[in-house]
Amino acid sequence: MALPASSDSAHTWSSEVVFILAAIGAAVGLGNIWKFPYVVGVSGGGAFVLIYLLCVAVIAVPILIGELLIGRMGGHSPPVATRMVAEDSGRSKHWSVVGWMGVIAGFLIATYYSVIAGWTLAYIIKAATGFGGTTMAEVAQQFEELKQSPGTMTLWHTVFMIIALAIVGRGLRGGIERTVKVLMPALFVMLLVMIGYATVKGDLKAGLDFLFSTDFSKINADTVLDAIGQAFFSIGVAIGLMMAYGSYVPREISLTKAAVIIAGADTLIAILAGLMIFPIVFANGLDPAEGPGLIFTTLPTAFAGMPGGEIFGALFFLLLAFAGLTSIIAIIEPIIRYSEDKWGMSRVKGCLIFGSIGWAIGMLSVLSFNLWENVRPLAVFETFGASTFFDLIVYATDNLLMPLGGIFIALFVGWRIKREHLDSQLNFPSPAVANTWLFLIRFVAPLAILLVMINTLI
Repeated sequence: MALPASSDSAHTWSSEVVFILAAIGAAVGLGNIWKFPYVVGVSGGGAFVLIYLLCVAVIAVPILIGELLIGRMGGHSPPVATRMVAEDSGRSKHWSVVGWMGVIAGFLIATYYSVIAGWTLAYIIKAATGFGGTTMAEVAQQFEELKQSPGTMTLWHTVFMIIALAIVGRGLRGGIERTVKVLMPALFVMLLVMIGYATVKGDLKAGLDFLFSTDFSKINADTVLDAIGQAFFSIGVAIGLMMAYGSYVPREISLTKAAVIIAGADTLIAILAGLMIFPIVFANGLDPAEGPGLIFTTLPTAFAGMPGGEIFGALFFLLLAFAGLTSIIAIIEPIIRYSEDKWGMSRVKGCLIFGSIGWAIGMLSVLSFNLWENVRPLAVFETFGASTFFDLIVYATDNLLMPLGGIFIALFVGWRIKREHLDSQLNFPSPAVANTWLFLIRFVAPLAILLVMINTLI
């Protein structure tokens, strides 16, 4: 059986708790803070939550277990790990494409994620100074000015990317572990503090009603597909990071238990984010349906007019920055690990080379909001007639690479890895549970993701 190449401390998590914290940090990103709570609120509240939890259990968790499994069995970066696991089961080395799809998707996501996360850094300062006005128009104007300034956008994109690369460059224990040990507890504490503030200063009842009032009349085929997509995208599968983090997991740690904890914590934090955001939104008579604008226009308007808004507004955007940072270091890790595997690069050199490339690609997203906002690279195709460089990169990752990657992970683990290897690596409580997982990853998960992908594309 393929074994990890090294059991030294540089390539092993120091403890199960640290691994789970890091994986939760990787899964919890900016989307958890603004998208999930709103989707819950407009899609049936508690009814949607029940369907979402079912989708997490039967789609997301089985694939997460499979991705962690490939990483631990292969013990290397995703492309190398997938090839080794395939060859160990007597399969073609070309299954390494599964690992490559994750690395490429993650790398492209990192290029624009750094740009969006950079906004949170800018807004820490804006919040601390009261946003310079209290009306929706004044706050919205600041957001437009930020997006229309290529210099400011470049500055914060650069700062965020440098911070992330500095962490990853210090290695697993010296960089990633030390960071998540501090940021994840801090993020959770800040989240609770912000919920307390929202409870005192906001309309908690309206927030609870929006999130949890159960309305099954809103549940239809589209809602179910939304739940499947949200479950799949939320926990960070199919972008290489869980495979890379799995390569550092010691044999004695249960991947099945870890996967359940990671998915559960990711969902919990997303729901808590709703309890932080919506009481403030409703107390100020603002629109909860703003999407990203909820974070950078709606909430800042509320903070600007509330007692203690400068302090808690800055704390809120610091929380977002922490969530973004724990995600992006995990997204960057697979390509840096591959540079170690393939070319024997030091981590610092890998970060300098691939970080520079990622930063440069990220400039396409920066310019898509200002100087190149009217540039349409694929305007010859009707589907992409209005798409900027930023839109195209997001489309490629969200609608093509990630869904295809998830499908191929499910098919590879479910059909190509020998059953005895699966049984030796996974600690299911009974054969019945193991058989259920195998059925889910062979049939249910790939079919469900395929349906979401087709629905999105058409």
